[in-house]
Amino acid sequence: MKRKLLILGGNGMLGSSILRLAKNHYEIEAPNREKLDLFDKNKILNFFKKERPFYVINCAAKVGGIYANTNFPADFIYENLLIQNNVIYACHSFKIKKLVFIGSSCIYPRNCKQPIKEKYLLSSALEETNEYYSVAKIAGLKMIEAFNKQYRHNFISIMPTNIYGIKDNFDNKNSHVIPGLITKIHNGFKKKKSFVKLWGSGKALRDFLYVDDVATAILFLMKNYNQNQPINVGSGKEITIKHLSKLISEIIGYKGRIIFDHSYPDGTPRKILDINKIKELGWKPTISLKDGLKKTIEWYIINKKKL
Repeated sequence: MKRKLLILGGNGMLGSSILRLAKNHYEIEAPNREKLDLFDKNKILNFFKKERPFYVINCAAKVGGIYANTNFPADFIYENLLIQNNVIYACHSFKIKKLVFIGSSCIYPRNCKQPIKEKYLLSSALEETNEYYSVAKIAGLKMIEAFNKQYRHNFISIMPTNIYGIKDNFDNKNSHVIPGLITKIHNGFKKKKSFVKLWGSGKALRDFLYVDDVATAILFLMKNYNQNQPINVGSGKEITIKHLSKLISEIIGYKGRIIFDHSYPDGTPRKILDINKIKELGWKPTISLKDGLKKTIEWYIINKKKL
């Protein structure tokens, strides 16, 4: 008999990937916002009472890039705290076998040692451009730790690196790095612009992982990880934003110049996760950055009119 898996945020990029990869192995529930309001604790408790999930993966969160985090800090901290508190409490109340809390690599300090080990959490100051989102996520993983300690639950926290892929958010202002670059460069290609202007210096280093690799890691850890400390999920490789923009330009076929606007912030100067912990358990990424970008760009070109 298949165990029931509840995926919260199942319509988003990561949630929909987990749903697609897990559907043959679990009985899946993935309610949308109309079916389950995660801001309402009583509605969540009633839903859990009716559905009785065995596992819960919480992908639901308010996310965005530098622009969104800078302009809507109150929304980011309030909405994420509210969702997390409600979901964790419901999982505690109904003694869920395993809750998987999805955090973010943004939780780590701006200037900590690289690659970033899990133990570097809270070792120094956060990056200002996403501080409020980061504080909410840190609160979530600490709440997981607290409930495990006090009530002996088996809840886990996963800290993925920068995720990208099909069904990403390609909004010009609210997107993350890769969908933002794809949108701008593809627009320059279609309009035959001689140059495309991008935010920052292009020197920032980042670690990117295709969404299906992240989903596979989450399902793997749900079965194979039972510790109270967070665990990183990443590619183990890094690339500058400048080189990333060139790679995206090559795949799209854009031959114009890329100009970086230094008046905009880079965010954290370097961010690559140490993934030795998950590799020792037996997981490793399988989709290269180039292949993942090709899949993402193909999906964007087909679906951009609907976005």
